[in-house]
Amino acid sequence: MAKIDFKKELGEFYKVSPKAPVVVDVPRLNFLMIDGKGDPNTSKEYADAVETLYAVSYTVKFAIKKGSVAVDYGVMPLEGLWWADDMRAFDVGDKSAWKWTMMIMQPPVVTGKLAAECIDTVRAKKNPPAIERIRFDAFEEGLAAHILHVGPFSEEGPTIAKLHDFIGGQGTLRGKHHEIYLTDIRRANPSRWKTIIRQPMTAGR
Repeated sequence: MAKIDFKKELGEFYKVSPKAPVVVDVPRLNFLMIDGKGDPNTSKEYADAVETLYAVSYTVKFAIKKGSVAVDYGVMPLEGLWWADDMRAFDVGDKSAWKWTMMIMQPPVVTGKLAAECIDTVRAKKNPPAIERIRFDAFEEGLAAHILHVGPFSEEGPTIAKLHDFIGGQGTLRGKHHEIYLTDIRRANPSRWKTIIRQPMTAGR
């Protein structure tokens, strides 16, 4: 049985250096997604969304592994798009006003039909609270810059500033703040957490 490491296959987008920002052109990729609002540290809505995303993603993985395609792969990391209607709230860290789309990338072999079947399977077996809010959708980020942050989320500020300064030197910011969580924060020391910080951009000033 073939086993594919999609983080390696898509290394340009998931293998990122902490040394300096890099410009990338992120293609159209498919994700399982859930939208929500609130502080990720305290919101049950957020916790429910993450639980549901993983439950469906692992169900998809095992369906593919046992199916006619017979491909095995590691479930991709959790990602988040973050914003606020009033970005001043986002900038000062009023997390209760934050909005988010949490998502997990799905391999090209995953179809909308398979995703829907797996959502139904999870609904029947576990029925997690956010199951009615999950969707399978494409997301094309396009031109962006990113950098790896190593350390706790509370210390991301300088890394984000470095990224924004880099973009400001050659273009303008657009779209939503994007984070990709490479570390299982339940098991690792916060000093070792690895998070890709990505920001869509427009070239030219």
